[in-house]
Amino acid sequence: MAQITLEFPDGRTQAFDSGITVAEVAKSISVSLAKKAVAGKLDGKLVDVREPLLTDGKLEIVTADSNDGLTVLRQSAAQLLAAVVKREFAGVRLGRLAADEDGFYVDTEKDERQISADELDGLAAQMQRVIKDNALVNRVMLSKADALTEVSGDWYQTELVEAEAADEIPFYEIGGQLVLAQVVAAPSLKDLKHFKLLSVAGAYWEGKSSNPMLQRLYGTAFYKASDLEADLQKRQEARERDHRVIGNNLDLFFVDPKVGAGLPYWMPNGATIRRTIERYIVDKELANGYEHVYTPVLANLDLYKQSGHWEHYREDMFPPMEMDDDEMLELRPMNCPSHIQIYNHHIRSYRELPLRIAELGMMHRYEKSGALSGLQRVREMTLNDGHTFVAPEQIQEEFKRILNLMMDVYHDFDIDNYTFRLSYRDPKNTEKYFDDDEMWNKAQSMLKGAMDELGLDYVEAEGEAAFYGPKLDVQTKTALGNEETLSTIQLDFMLPARFDLHYVGEDGQEHRPVMIHRGLVSTMERFTAYLIEIYKGAFPTWLAPKQVQIIPVSEAKHGQYAHQINEQLRALHVRSAVDERSEKMGYLIRDAQTHKIPYTIVVGDDEVQNHTVSVRKYGEEDSRELPMDDFQVEIMHDISTYSRNDSQPKVDK
Repeated sequence: MAQITLEFPDGRTQAFDSGITVAEVAKSISVSLAKKAVAGKLDGKLVDVREPLLTDGKLEIVTADSNDGLTVLRQSAAQLLAAVVKREFAGVRLGRLAADEDGFYVDTEKDERQISADELDGLAAQMQRVIKDNALVNRVMLSKADALTEVSGDWYQTELVEAEAADEIPFYEIGGQLVLAQVVAAPSLKDLKHFKLLSVAGAYWEGKSSNPMLQRLYGTAFYKASDLEADLQKRQEARERDHRVIGNNLDLFFVDPKVGAGLPYWMPNGATIRRTIERYIVDKELANGYEHVYTPVLANLDLYKQSGHWEHYREDMFPPMEMDDDEMLELRPMNCPSHIQIYNHHIRSYRELPLRIAELGMMHRYEKSGALSGLQRVREMTLNDGHTFVAPEQIQEEFKRILNLMMDVYHDFDIDNYTFRLSYRDPKNTEKYFDDDEMWNKAQSMLKGAMDELGLDYVEAEGEAAFYGPKLDVQTKTALGNEETLSTIQLDFMLPARFDLHYVGEDGQEHRPVMIHRGLVSTMERFTAYLIEIYKGAFPTWLAPKQVQIIPVSEAKHGQYAHQINEQLRALHVRSAVDERSEKMGYLIRDAQTHKIPYTIVVGDDEVQNHTVSVRKYGEEDSRELPMDDFQVEIMHDISTYSRNDSQPKVDK
């Protein structure tokens, strides 16, 4: 009989008869290992414990107490859910099913109505019944012809079977139902006790918007009840912090599919937050030597061909628009070519450098529908963008200056959980990255040298650079613990060369500047989404769309004093309003707390007589009575210090 050679994680190799199964290999090692085995991993790919092994390779026995073991549990749950759905809904069609680090899902389609969220508990009960009655998962091999007969009438399953090159197709028999084995399931469902069906959502077949929309059923599973409970609590926290939910509750923004996906409308409350951020950023940049400009959102396609965006970034750009004079106009995906035109509009002297140009620049990206999400992923966005043109010997100092500015901004927004990542090119990826080894090596070594000189900790990541240069990415944690890039500083030797940029040096000769790209807080859309979730909608006073809600105990008796207070505050540019609704006092106070207004003021007889206000801060149970002048001092200090009172951090120079 033919032999195969398997290599184990400890480096040991052993010969076996071809056709031996993972379960048999595990048993040859130890009986206890065979009992724990839920799958195998051959050359990095999960395989069923009952699958015959026919080729040499590196084999790992997968047990329940591993990350791969958890994946197998969730894949088993997905196969079980598919089997129950097939049994409970005659004529249902099954799309893809899969498991990942977040749980599992099954795509379905019905001729009449789709499966609703109200039916998930019933499906979960049926899954539990199958586990209790017969936890076995039988692996059945069908010829391709028999497999096509089995899935006849389900064109999605038919497509999957037809795509298989093998002559025999694996199915799982679970609870009396045959289901195409799209993933690897454990031979028994006995460990599948702690699972939860979570939600339903739409998903295009194979992820293409031109394909039919299927109904995706989501769930998760764990080996331990405590792990499931912790995960469900985390998901509840995610729902409470979801910027889309909070944005709707606080009337901040909305997206209307009739207008277009990924095109948010900013309501007055959301627009106030955004405008406050924009004014803050512009003032901060002006104070740090930036010159603000406005540039068009459209440009000739040739500009992006010259910059390299059309070659390297085309899939993320909208199609060009042909004008009547044969000019091709493009919605800009980046602002840097526009700022290069600002630089090139005049002959530049070394005395002008560093030349700092900034803009709240609107950009457009061709995002797929499935990737769009509230304000986090949109098709139209406004980037807090800036570009500095420096002489080579100025790179170190300018890099430090930008980093200090970033840290000042983070401090004011109460962002302190961030790390630094140096993002390099992947030299093997010549398709994505501009092919100039000397340029890349020089830029990467200068960026690394700057960080080393500053003494800051960082990680290095190959393949994360932009196509035209390496960058420092500032990585931050979202409210739910996910990592995302908030800011970047990027060295660029390529674009100055492509656009033939020069400055006249002290020697009277032309020299090539270096371009530094930087974004302090990403786009207004993504940054606002990030802040909504970080603050959970309870914005600090300086950012809150409404800072003070004034409630007269009686409009007839105390309304005049309430409006007098309101006028005083608004004269100080405090965003305040009088609540004139004829509702009970308790309701109005609770409503102000529900809308997370930083200060609620109640005025009655005592306040009118004493020229005071009864002040309650958001999140506090007790109120304080203050003279109106004292309250004005308090709230103005709160606003002017960005609701913080400590000192600003600085990078040591």
